Amino acid sequence: MTMTILRDGELAQDHWTVLEDGVGDIASAGNRVIVTLTRWRAEREALLAAHAAVGVLVPNTADIEAIYPGIRDRPLIALQFPAFTDGRALSQAVVLRKRLGFRGELRAVGDVIRDLVFWLGRCGFDSIVPRKDQSLEGCRAALAELTVAYQAAADEHAPVWIRRRTARAAAH
Repeated sequence: MTMTILRDGELAQDHWTVLEDGVGDIASAGNRVIVTLTRWRAEREALLAAHAAVGVLVPNTADIEAIYPGIRDRPLIALQFPAFTDGRALSQAVVLRKRLGFRGELRAVGDVIRDLVFWLGRCGFDSIVPRKDQSLEGCRAALAELTVAYQAAADEHAPVWIRRRTARAAAH
C-alpha cells in the first residue's frame, strides 16, 4: 500500500515500506524498505539479498559522521524528528549534505509539522512525511511562504545579507 508524501516540493506516491524492528517478514515487504539503523546493522546481508533498495532510519541522537561509513551507499536516509521542537535532525541533514556529500534521498519523518517544512528544504531534505494531523497541501504551501533567509544552509542559496553586500559592492 502506497501513501502520499511530499517529495521535491510536490505531492508524490511513496513506494517505500517501513519495516519495524522485530516485526515483519523481510522477504515479503516489497522492493524498497526502510529499516532502523539497529536492524540495518543486525540484518544487513539478509536485507540486501531480499530487497532491491534498503533505506536506513537514523535517530536524531546518532553521531552522523561516525555512522556514515556504514550507510553512505544507501539510496535513502530517513532522519527522525521525535519532537518538532528538537532540531538535531536538521543539523544531521546539513552535515550529510554539506560535509559528507550524501546525494541520495534524505527524508524527514516523525513529528514533522508545517512550521518545519521551509527549514527542512533549506537543510537538504528531499522528502517529508508529515505528522498524521498535518495537511500535505498545507506543508507544500509552506515551501513558498518564505522567500528570504538570513542564514546559509545546505540548499546553496546565498542568504539575503550576502546578496545585499554583493549588490552594494557591485554598485561602488
